[in-house]
Amino acid sequence: MELELKGKVALITGSGRGLGACMARMFAEEGARIIVTDIAADNASAIAKSLTDRGFDAIAVPGDVTVADNVKEVVDAGMRAFGRVDVLINNAGFPKDRLIVKMTEEDWDSVIDVTLKGAFLFTRAVVPIMSAQKSGRIINIASRALHGNPGQANYSSAKAGLIGFTGSQAREQGRFNITVNAIAPGFVETPLVKTLPNYETIKAKWIESTPIPRLGREDDIANAALFLASERASWITGETIHVTGGRYSN
Repeated sequence: MELELKGKVALITGSGRGLGACMARMFAEEGARIIVTDIAADNASAIAKSLTDRGFDAIAVPGDVTVADNVKEVVDAGMRAFGRVDVLINNAGFPKDRLIVKMTEEDWDSVIDVTLKGAFLFTRAVVPIMSAQKSGRIINIASRALHGNPGQANYSSAKAGLIGFTGSQAREQGRFNITVNAIAPGFVETPLVKTLPNYETIKAKWIESTPIPRLGREDDIANAALFLASERASWITGETIHVTGGRYSN
């Protein structure tokens, strides 16, 4: 299937490692030019170099997704390098799990800000570019946690908020031929997930209760993003694609 991504420019937040890095690689392999951005400058540079070493077009622009000036610098650098932005993937985010009686304001604010404020700032920054182009794809990485998980009041709220944000922007931007969709992954085996103290317990429970009995892989999510970014998905907007192996809210 031809995805028609050759020459397109994809900006992927949190792409210095894990799922974001996997998406950067897979989009590059489809011919897209990549703007790698991450708060960890060394990680962003390493991923961009790994792509350019293979002959792909990529730049690294470190930045904090919660700081408007940093966001502007990332987008401006991408425009200087490539002259357009065709795909924005709001991927940056992380859990900071605690039962609510032990959750601090910093635990709440940091998770909400990176996930929701980051998506807001980057979307606000690229919409004028995409609307001038009369085309664009915005993909928000949510989570099955949007249904609510114990110990994840902050993370579940942030991911559920992304779904509302997706619907809002799909309705605002459709007239400019910009689609806005979300992907809600299930339990994906990433380097970050493997550091969880109860990783093996969660893994066993997930496999036991999921129709396709395995953990998700990063490329499972990246493949969904590639489809949503492609011309094959040009009349799909405001949707949430659940990539969970068949396990949804329980």
